[in-house]
Amino acid sequence: MEEKIKARVMDSKKIKRAFQRITTEIVERNRDLNELVIVGIRTRGVFIAKRIQQLIKTMEEASVPLGILDITLYRDDFSELEPQHIIKKTEIPFDIAGKDVVLVDDVIFTGRTTRAAMDSLFDLGRPRSIQLLVFIDRGHRELPIQPDYIGKFLPTSRREKVKVRLKEIDKIDEVLITEPVKI
Repeated sequence: MEEKIKARVMDSKKIKRAFQRITTEIVERNRDLNELVIVGIRTRGVFIAKRIQQLIKTMEEASVPLGILDITLYRDDFSELEPQHIIKKTEIPFDIAGKDVVLVDDVIFTGRTTRAAMDSLFDLGRPRSIQLLVFIDRGHRELPIQPDYIGKFLPTSRREKVKVRLKEIDKIDEVLITEPVKI
């Protein structure tokens, strides 16, 4: 389906400021960075997590382990996905048991992706805590899930979509609101 851009709500400067603010909040909340790990949900959550990891290293001279989570098999709509949907590998080369996990995603909408991610994490161990970082919170929750760290709260209609575009994938940093075009 074709979409039109309704609004460009964040450019590279605003995105950079949001990353710096979120990273500062994480460091302030988690005094013992030795107990902290970051896990990005594929796909864009991974790139956001990598940027946060790098900023923590720059700001605090601390190396925080980073993992990659694929939640495809944990989704409650798995049977509705296209047959060609590719299941990618979860790559968490460290123990999460007893750790403070910062779970990272680009956009939170209904909360179902987060629920699936938490189910997946609990299959890997029992963390001390799970803190949710989302770059965009667009509202419309269907589950009682609330992020701990938010880059920007962006109320939208259900018809609209939010696209977080990152230079690592999309060659540009920006956040867009789009809407399907009626043909």
